[in-house]
Amino acid sequence: MSYAQKKELSGNRTLAIVIVAILQFTLGYAIVTGLAYNVIKHAAENLKTFDVEDQPPPPEQPPPPPPKNVPELPPPPVAMKPIVETHIEAAPQIVTIPTPPPIHIQAPPAPPAPPPAKIQRAQSARGNLLSLFSTDDYPESAIRSNAEGTTAVRLTIGTNGRVTNCEITSSSGHSDLDNATCRILTSRARFTPAKDSNGNPTTDTYPQRVTWRLPSE
Repeated sequence: MSYAQKKELSGNRTLAIVIVAILQFTLGYAIVTGLAYNVIKHAAENLKTFDVEDQPPPPEQPPPPPPKNVPELPPPPVAMKPIVETHIEAAPQIVTIPTPPPIHIQAPPAPPAPPPAKIQRAQSARGNLLSLFSTDDYPESAIRSNAEGTTAVRLTIGTNGRVTNCEITSSSGHSDLDNATCRILTSRARFTPAKDSNGNPTTDTYPQRVTWRLPSE
């Protein structure tokens, strides 16, 4: 057998194999498709439809009657919770008191030094002071009222020897007699001033008593 014949036989065999494969595929597809259709159709015929009706609810049962001759019991006691009072003490309030400024107390001034001691008392430069009075000095008001009495005075003598003050230490009981006593002594009395330990003139006091008597007729 020649090479050309062998080649022709090989090509025919390949073509035959391809045709047989196509036929087998077509036949298998037809069989599978037909069977599937028959199965679905048979299952659909066996399906039956029916309506489902709702069941009505069961009737309500009446409540049971209350028991007879049951004693009424008092309600159980309610336990009251004890009331607990809690006293909360407030915290003490701290008050800050400002410190006052220091007080400077000034010491009082020292008393003045006492004057030098008198070594010579004041002396009347005109002798007895009673000689300064006369019957003409008797106050007219005292004469009309027949007033009599003794007036005691304390005279203050200045450094010039004159009376600078007259103080009634004991009244005669008649103001006109007391006033006349101070008026006459202040205007008429002259003194030698007192002297201190340094020999300088200084003030002094001088007591005096004057008795007023109406002249007898």
